[in-house]
Amino acid sequence: MKLPHPIPYQGSKRSLAIHILQYFPSHISRLIEPFAGSAAITIASAFYSKATNFVVNDINEPLTQLLNQIINNPSLMIKLYQDIWQGQHGGNKEAYYYEIRNKFNETKKPEYLLFLLAKCVKAAVRYNAQGDFNQSPDKRRLGRNPQVMKDDILNVSQLLKNRVSIFSEDYTNILSRVTTDDLVYMDPPYQGTGLNGGFNYAGNIEFNKFMTSLLELKVVLKKQ
Repeated sequence: MKLPHPIPYQGSKRSLAIHILQYFPSHISRLIEPFAGSAAITIASAFYSKATNFVVNDINEPLTQLLNQIINNPSLMIKLYQDIWQGQHGGNKEAYYYEIRNKFNETKKPEYLLFLLAKCVKAAVRYNAQGDFNQSPDKRRLGRNPQVMKDDILNVSQLLKNRVSIFSEDYTNILSRVTTDDLVYMDPPYQGTGLNGGFNYAGNIEFNKFMTSLLELKVVLKKQ
């Protein structure tokens, strides 16, 4: 098995994961990702047997729902993705993409999001001020082949099923549950990438709040 990565996602640390893991302890009881994105570090940590259990959190709830379905309902997600992917053939592929995008914005169903990420420009998540996904399609490609997606989904499910807790909460809630037995890996959104900051990711963090939460966590852990 090669390192699986079913969710295409701009900014993912998939290619850097092996280097990042070199700085981890040899074994971790629980790895926590408060800003998980596509959970590339969690997946890599499971793949390389770095951690036993995992907590994955991201403020983008459809994204965490997608990861949950990949892990816990892999066969269903494989079929849904294949059906959506095949639907673009034999017609106007660009119009089909926008049809799926509209369906996602109406329903927030994870299978639609997976297709959009596989097909959109640079796998870049973009939302407008109303919270609707508004990234354009990459007209040069069809998106990841269903057979390749199938293998990645099955492998991630095998690695993480019954080992991960998935949340879509404010990161401070996740940090409040940290203990001295945990390793917390944080890769927060870049400054200026929130809904009002230019790139329009699902969320942004306020710098002073982030720093305060780290100081509070340090105080709590010292008392444990």
